[in-house]
Amino acid sequence: MKPRIVPVLLLILCLVRTHASVGQPGQRKALFVIVDGISADVIETIAKPNLDAIAREGGYVRAYVGGQKGTYSQTPTISAVGYNSLLTGTWVNKHNVWDNDIKDPNYQYWTIFRFFESQYPQKKTAVFSTWLDNRTRLVGEGLPATGHLRLDYSFDGFELDTLHFPHDKDKLYIHQIDEKVVNEAAAYIRQESPDLSWVYLEYTDDMGHRYGDGERFYEAIRMMDDQMGRLWKAVQYRQKTFGEDWQVFITTDHGRSADTGKNHGGQSERERSTWMVTNAKNLNPYFRQATPGIVDIMPTLARHLQVSIPKEQAFEIDGIPLTGQLSLTEPTAKKDAGKIALSWKAADPEGTVKIWLTTTNHFEEGQRDRYLLMDEVPVKAEKAVLDVSKLPTGFYKIVLEGRYNTLSRWVVE
Repeated sequence: MKPRIVPVLLLILCLVRTHASVGQPGQRKALFVIVDGISADVIETIAKPNLDAIAREGGYVRAYVGGQKGTYSQTPTISAVGYNSLLTGTWVNKHNVWDNDIKDPNYQYWTIFRFFESQYPQKKTAVFSTWLDNRTRLVGEGLPATGHLRLDYSFDGFELDTLHFPHDKDKLYIHQIDEKVVNEAAAYIRQESPDLSWVYLEYTDDMGHRYGDGERFYEAIRMMDDQMGRLWKAVQYRQKTFGEDWQVFITTDHGRSADTGKNHGGQSERERSTWMVTNAKNLNPYFRQATPGIVDIMPTLARHLQVSIPKEQAFEIDGIPLTGQLSLTEPTAKKDAGKIALSWKAADPEGTVKIWLTTTNHFEEGQRDRYLLMDEVPVKAEKAVLDVSKLPTGFYKIVLEGRYNTLSRWVVE
């Protein structure tokens, strides 16, 4: 008679599944969370012990969404638009997600997931979301346009399950889904330790839309803070037990209208005003002293995860890393009488800045732009003037390339 091998194998498999994935000391991990629709003025008035605990490890800062107001990059303060600005590090003029219909994303502008999976296919990625479209349409999992990108784990789509989550008028089912998503994310982080994770929760925005400024909205924010505590405990467990190096960013996608708080989408200060909470180490003066944008989170995560972004793609990113050294920030570009006047703020007085210019935008179609090196000046000069009188008129894409970071601006006539 043959020995009974199968039960022994099953026992071994069960034992393996009951033990947490063993990490390596110093192994870099990243988690970013979007909690929907909470303006900065509101989050600052609500008791939020868990967010405060995370901020004590790194920092809290007021931030903004909506691109550069009144310019080519002005971006609607709408949910999916904000999510994609975080994912790609670009404003709407590039990523092309103008509203929650997500009609035609431009996948030439890669998400952090695509960069990460391309460079580290052996590492683990995960999405936990109360909205299926985040993975299937924004990240674009499995689509030919994203190179059939595949994530390692996803936990989403429950808003379509009306059997287990019947849709009530007060949107309590969304809170129940948020709870399910958070609990799974916390358990999975604790057990499997994915290298790059996104958690998205919706209920706060629903309560803002339904009730505006008031106790029901504020109570939803307190519930959210409790949820962040569960995620934070899971991260702390990984840090303390396995010595992993976790970077956490928690933010929101837009603020709220100034009148009642029930709406958003416009360019009022309150709709554009958001916030960030992070445990990140080595936060730079740009984080501490400026007002960062939602586009700045993506290059910060890339820097932490040691993701190398190819030069042509780096030239397209609008965000600035919030950690580590920078060369320059706050770029401006203005054309007048055949010349473009450029300015910037030197973050590091050493070194030079290369000034690149192209009059095409073939990148958005998956082709290459031919950049001209117009000048190279000391970064501490903080200004330069380009003579473009002999170049085609109408559109100029300019990149300032420093040692530690690049900045891009368009001039559109």
